[in-house]
Amino acid sequence: MARPVRPGYRDVMLTRILDALKRPSPAPLPEPDERLALGALMVRVAKSDSDYQLAEISRIDRLLSRLYALGPVEAAKMRATCEKLDRAAPDTAHFAHLIRESVSFEARVDALEALWEVTLADGVRDEAELSVMHAAQEALGLSETDSAAARTRAESG
Repeated sequence: MARPVRPGYRDVMLTRILDALKRPSPAPLPEPDERLALGALMVRVAKSDSDYQLAEISRIDRLLSRLYALGPVEAAKMRATCEKLDRAAPDTAHFAHLIRESVSFEARVDALEALWEVTLADGVRDEAELSVMHAAQEALGLSETDSAAARTRAESG
């Protein structure tokens, strides 16, 4: 009985390479504004403990929806864009500075409160998350007192 001829390793690799070249390149990421920067920071905080949970994803979607008057689908699309920005973007301070330069003090405190909501969403406080929170708080130009007040509101909300 003759065995069916299977393509060799080289043939498979060549096919994969050619297929990859045929695929359209992904659309370029948008230049982040303060809204996308906050969304990317929320994603970064949630992912910082290497355990990006559904509770955190859902919280980000709800926050984006509430903060920017988006429907559920638009909020999920915005979060997906923010996830891509987080992967491709520079450090946390870049996003926070973008927010700091674009919005009022009160809006920066609100942004920090949203970040605390994401941090607290999974019920576990991780040192990596707290480190990102501290970096964001400093880059936003907010004090420890501002952060503590934002955290208290996030815990009670």
